Amino acid sequence: MRTMKKTIKQSWREDAFYFRTMGTIVLDALLPVAHAFGVTLRKVPASASAALFMATMGAYILFPNIANADMEHELMLPDGATVALILEQMKNETRPYGRLTLSADAAARRTFKIPITAYTSEVAQTDDTPCITASGLDVCERDEENVVAANFLPLGTRVRIPALYGDRVFYVEDRMNERYVYRMDIWMKQKTDAKQFGVQHATVEVF
Repeated sequence: MRTMKKTIKQSWREDAFYFRTMGTIVLDALLPVAHAFGVTLRKVPASASAALFMATMGAYILFPNIANADMEHELMLPDGATVALILEQMKNETRPYGRLTLSADAAARRTFKIPITAYTSEVAQTDDTPCITASGLDVCERDEENVVAANFLPLGTRVRIPALYGDRVFYVEDRMNERYVYRMDIWMKQKTDAKQFGVQHATVEVF
């Protein structure tokens, strides 16, 4: 018992866990309120802080599991799946053209069966900025064939063409000539591939 008292007194002098400091700060903040009601708090900060310290020390002694709950919670580390998700999100934010992934079994909001053609980044097939789409994307720099042009869908819309490309996801980033409404143009790198594609009718899934 004598050893415990000695330990408590030493901890109090050393301001362990900052209870003496915090208690004094809190009670000093209450001084204006106390003065307004005519209450004198000259000796209260020290005694109240001591009481707070004693109560906390008692909690650590009698209920160590509860007292250390916050500490254990702070030391918990995320599992592997959470870490992988965080890293993937960070990578996506640093990519020049990040996109959310689309699940293979996601349900389409709408479907359209329309004629589909292909085009390349040539002035004859586009305009004086053949590599820049209507959304401002530089397809030549990005160099990935997953961009389509369509007038009947908002820019940025995700689509799939299962009959032609399975679960591959395309993004509406460009517009066609205004005379085309329900029609889609797939951007391709090579002119020979675009010519070989020709005109095909297929169902487009919109997400």
